[in-house]
Amino acid sequence: MRIGVLSFQGGVIEHIHHIESLKAIPVEIKNKYELNNIDGIILPGGESTTMGKLLMDTDMLEPLREKILKGLPTWGTCAGMILLANSIENSNKSYLKVIDIKVRRNAYGSQIDSFYYETLIPDISSSKIPLVFIRAPFITYLGSNVKSLCSIKGNVVAARYKNILVTSFHPELTDDLSFHKYFLSTCR
Repeated sequence: MRIGVLSFQGGVIEHIHHIESLKAIPVEIKNKYELNNIDGIILPGGESTTMGKLLMDTDMLEPLREKILKGLPTWGTCAGMILLANSIENSNKSYLKVIDIKVRRNAYGSQIDSFYYETLIPDISSSKIPLVFIRAPFITYLGSNVKSLCSIKGNVVAARYKNILVTSFHPELTDDLSFHKYFLSTCR
């Protein structure tokens, strides 16, 4: 199984290590041609405005959007979630617009407000999962067909719609492979 990781910036290497540890083949995606022959793609955390600009500058935005809409399993973590969202609060800019959610960027505050949390997410694992939030967004609107997978303090931080998984947090920054296993199971 070949799993693409959008490789402009952000948590690329950490996702690659988790993919390798699950015996799948990571593929660094830096241009639209590399979108071919992958079984799924991860849009990692990083800086969403920069990543969005690079998607446009490399002419990847529309080809990636088309592949996602045609069913390519896709997971966006943090900035990746922002890129996938239909809309972003307090912004007239959005990018891929493939999941009916609205997100609030930096919803938990600045870098200094980053935090760690453990919780049970039954759709993902029967054990508590460690969650790392770094300048994290959360979902402020969830479309009627989008399933909330996890909420913290009333804020949706993980959701799923068809072939698309989004998380506010960074599973790649922990040793727990639950989310990566779950995502890979959708890529088969």
